[in-house]
Amino acid sequence: MIQEDFSSVKRNNKVEQLQADFVVVGGGLSGVCAAITAARKGTKTILIQDRPVLGGNASSEVRLWALGATSHMGNNNRWSREGGVIDEIMVENMYRNKGGNPIIFDTVLLEKVVEEKNITLLLNTGVSKVEKANDRNLKSVVAFNSQNSTEYVISAPLFCDASGDGIVAFQAGASFRIGAESKEEFGELFAPEESYGQLLGHSMFFYSKPSDKPVKYVAPSYALKDISKIPRHKIIRKDQTGCNFWWFEYGGRLDTIHDTEEIKWELSKVIYGVWDYIKNSGEFEGVENLDLEWVGNIPGKRESRRFEGLYMMKQQDVLGQAKFDDAIAFGGWALDLHPADGVYSELSSCTQWHSKGVYDIPYRSFVSKDIDNLFLAGRIISASHVAFGSTRVMITCGFGAQAVGMAASICKEDKLLPAQILENGKIKKLQNELNKAGQSILDVPIEACSNTINEANLTASSTLKLSEIPANGDWLNLSVSAAQVLPFKAGKKHAFKVAINAKEDTQLEVQLRRSDRASNYTPELILESKYIEISKGEQSVEFSFDTTVTEDLYAFVTFMKNDLVSIRESQELITGVMTVFNGVNEKVSNDGSQRPPEGIGVDAFEFWIPNRRPEGKNIAMEISPAIEAFEVSNIGNGLIRPWLGANAWVADLSDKTPSLKVEWEAEKEISEITLFFDTDYDHAMETVQFGHPEDVIPFCVQNYKITSLEGDVIKEVEGNYQTINKIKLDSSVNTKGLIIEVEHPSKNVPASVFELLVE
Repeated sequence: MIQEDFSSVKRNNKVEQLQADFVVVGGGLSGVCAAITAARKGTKTILIQDRPVLGGNASSEVRLWALGATSHMGNNNRWSREGGVIDEIMVENMYRNKGGNPIIFDTVLLEKVVEEKNITLLLNTGVSKVEKANDRNLKSVVAFNSQNSTEYVISAPLFCDASGDGIVAFQAGASFRIGAESKEEFGELFAPEESYGQLLGHSMFFYSKPSDKPVKYVAPSYALKDISKIPRHKIIRKDQTGCNFWWFEYGGRLDTIHDTEEIKWELSKVIYGVWDYIKNSGEFEGVENLDLEWVGNIPGKRESRRFEGLYMMKQQDVLGQAKFDDAIAFGGWALDLHPADGVYSELSSCTQWHSKGVYDIPYRSFVSKDIDNLFLAGRIISASHVAFGSTRVMITCGFGAQAVGMAASICKEDKLLPAQILENGKIKKLQNELNKAGQSILDVPIEACSNTINEANLTASSTLKLSEIPANGDWLNLSVSAAQVLPFKAGKKHAFKVAINAKEDTQLEVQLRRSDRASNYTPELILESKYIEISKGEQSVEFSFDTTVTEDLYAFVTFMKNDLVSIRESQELITGVMTVFNGVNEKVSNDGSQRPPEGIGVDAFEFWIPNRRPEGKNIAMEISPAIEAFEVSNIGNGLIRPWLGANAWVADLSDKTPSLKVEWEAEKEISEITLFFDTDYDHAMETVQFGHPEDVIPFCVQNYKITSLEGDVIKEVEGNYQTINKIKLDSSVNTKGLIIEVEHPSKNVPASVFELLVE
């Protein structure tokens, strides 16, 4: 028993003093990725989250699907899913949770954090104030946990604000902006007019479910009564749920920080009013058994403060795909702005304008220009309101935050402040450490000198020479134009043979296309067109192009729309090879092409997008001469995804025991081996609701064995599903070489390896 008598003096809560190398405030995907990345490099990290779960807008409290450059696979950003820790999280979630249960995603995030021995996690702990060492440096943050009535004073030499509203940067005195810049400030032609207002609002969602008996619904008195106040109420469907209602948005004309409770209350009125409309208006049939399963109580915030860093991104950087020497991540979501009146607006619920490909995000945008030991991460990084329309999405935010975590570890190791990484070549060190962890910074390979593979003789038991994509699939009707995307070599001419089935005599146009910028996948340049006479019925058609590409890149063998014609597909899937269609994706404002109005600085172009598996098969074809883009020499080039080429060694399917052999002239001491496998960087892996056709990506090598040349088994793995396998040896091994035996993922998918890193 505890008993305490009256005290005439004020009692204080319990206070704990904590010390770390690095403090991350905010446990959304950005804070999680920053903390894990730093911790894995030996940096003692404290992660502070004011909610009981991690994930922010991706958590079960809000339930928004997490996305980035892949953009629901509805833009031209091929093989663009973000790498590193955020990829590991997405792949893990798909393996455990391909149906998209938000509760399971909570557990994936929590497990990833608590498994890191260098992370101290404080949940339900909100930072309320900061203490400064001097004008330009933070000393500590003060936080309170309402669940255990404990106040924490947390000190460190380095801080990261990933809190969403920027509580740390704000209280520290850092420069910030709220709302949209004028067109004149940065020359951004897409800067919004008054009708689009200054800010994006908050959203809340609901889930419904069918019951086995009728369910009555009586709306609360505060529910919205007049559904006509929602101009888009006619698009509401009874079978929609969750973040399909992302356009339930409000608050763009209010203070999205201090008016959050008012905004939340209005969104609650909307949700319960919409459910009343679905259940009781008589406009919907078959809703008697529908039940309201869950309603969000935490609004998902889109925008509030944005802080000024050493560089501020702008519209031209995104759409012009500007190059930065200090690039540490890439983005690819559209410039996505919403009307200020949100759900009550007569305007379109969003205006999205895409770039022709992914774009660099510079390190400088993550470094406060005012507070010397403060990193910025998440939606508060240094970007204009227009550029923020793209950089704000969660996977992009988490991706950039990985660079913050890695930078913090370098700062600790080399006794630097964040801005000093830009000096004396340290940015190269940051980029290389990130790439070794899977970041895939555009045009920046892993440095050859950091991989002993480049000192070895590397051979393979076989190599795919792509002479045939076998005709063992269904017939694909060319109701929309389709293209086989292939890694072409400069100066090479190829002939093609395809199987066609025509309803009647007709003419088929085939084209060879490429992107204007070699690293893009927007095939706006038609290099050559051919018109082929087609007879009714099944037949083989041969054609070739006289034009060659002048550099190694992905080219598009394109079959133009003709619904009288079907073309044979293949069941075979090959790393670095895919099919795209001039199709429509309503999730990302894509109706086949982008047609912007004049004067907003946005390009017009066509969208060529994949179909999701189990659709989206390769087009069956014979290719002569064979495309030789899958050589073992791709291993060691430092690139771990398709980019200008396949960048992978791919074995021949006829090879029953594919293997790689590494031989050094002299014995090497090995402590770590990292393998980079293909988990289809083109698959979006939305975290909730979407669902996925498989739990293991069909390209991924699942079973492999590593032995030394002397015959000692170093590692044997069964059931792998992750992109990166990092094997840290209990004790170092001295050997003159390695043999890596890999199994084909299936009878229709040859084994592939992007990179082998030996240290």
